[in-house]
Amino acid sequence: MRGSGPLIPSTRDAPAHPRPGPAHRRAGTAAGSRPTGRRRRGRGAARAIKIDPTATIATAEHTILWSRIGSAYEPAQLSKAVELDRLLFEFDGAFRPVSLLPLMLPAMRRWPRRESSREWLAANDRFRTEVLARLRAEGPLLASDIPDTADVARPPDGWSGSNQVAHMLDFLQRQGEVAIVGRQGRHRRWDLAERVYPRDLPSYEPEEAERMLNERRLQAAGIVRQGSPWTRVGEAGEPATIEGMRQKWRVDPEALAALDNDEGGRAAFLSPYDGMLFDRPRLHDLFELDYVLEQFKPKPQRKYGYFAHPILLGDRFVGMLDAQVDREHEVLAVTAVHEFLPFDEDEHDTVRAEIADLGRWLGVDVPEW
Repeated sequence: MRGSGPLIPSTRDAPAHPRPGPAHRRAGTAAGSRPTGRRRRGRGAARAIKIDPTATIATAEHTILWSRIGSAYEPAQLSKAVELDRLLFEFDGAFRPVSLLPLMLPAMRRWPRRESSREWLAANDRFRTEVLARLRAEGPLLASDIPDTADVARPPDGWSGSNQVAHMLDFLQRQGEVAIVGRQGRHRRWDLAERVYPRDLPSYEPEEAERMLNERRLQAAGIVRQGSPWTRVGEAGEPATIEGMRQKWRVDPEALAALDNDEGGRAAFLSPYDGMLFDRPRLHDLFELDYVLEQFKPKPQRKYGYFAHPILLGDRFVGMLDAQVDREHEVLAVTAVHEFLPFDEDEHDTVRAEIADLGRWLGVDVPEW
């Protein structure tokens, strides 16, 4: 053991996509957010659920939940959790557990820190007051229901157009003054935060809230490189080293304790926007996966497909699924299953069974490919 904390075996000297082995298993299964067992509801609930409309198979939020829960998951359950039960709330393009909200509020109340954002808010103080008054009187509302009376406009940023209402609502949400109550199709419905968020939330000082947020981030990831700008965990958890690596890591003690009870073994197709794929350096270090989203690449430069889903088998990334739902013909058309290394018979059977399960969940047939 080097230094303080546990020593975790590594696979740095193994092939790029190794067969199962105890060293790889111990390094990989420290990833607390990966789907394990057969549809076990896991610690990944602490991670944000990305919202994205790209639906070659299903939209990101639904694919992410299906990969954890399986065919028992129904999209209506997500709407219920957000709009009725208030177990989740939408913020910054993702659904998050409402238990994170009190930990986020101290930073939200200090936002914005960028001078240009403060200047824009100050110049549009009248506009801000009018938006809040309209929501108080008539909310919930779509952004299109609110007049744009901004005195100073922000230029289009590629994501939003010239209308300033979307900018103001985004700024007010980041300050904790307004919130998304639900959606009408893909359009967000806005209201005052005091009418959306629970009223009995605990209150924390900024330093304590940040410490607790770091702990939650580490619980979601299991193990993170210390000081990583991709997944900020501060001094949460325990220090750890990985055999053969010079970097220092932070590990969640509960993730380590659960290694001996790891169910493993099943296949999962991860949405390209799955939070498990976000920390690219961690993906490379722990799973030896150099993941590139090819959605925005010209077609001739794509290797695996427009929106191919990484295939996680147990604790190994073994390939990419290039598939698309054809609603006109009610089929899941599998263009290719790209194998990083040739599958053995059991791996073929496991992946095929998961594709069949995906088709059943989608309510479509899966032709041979």
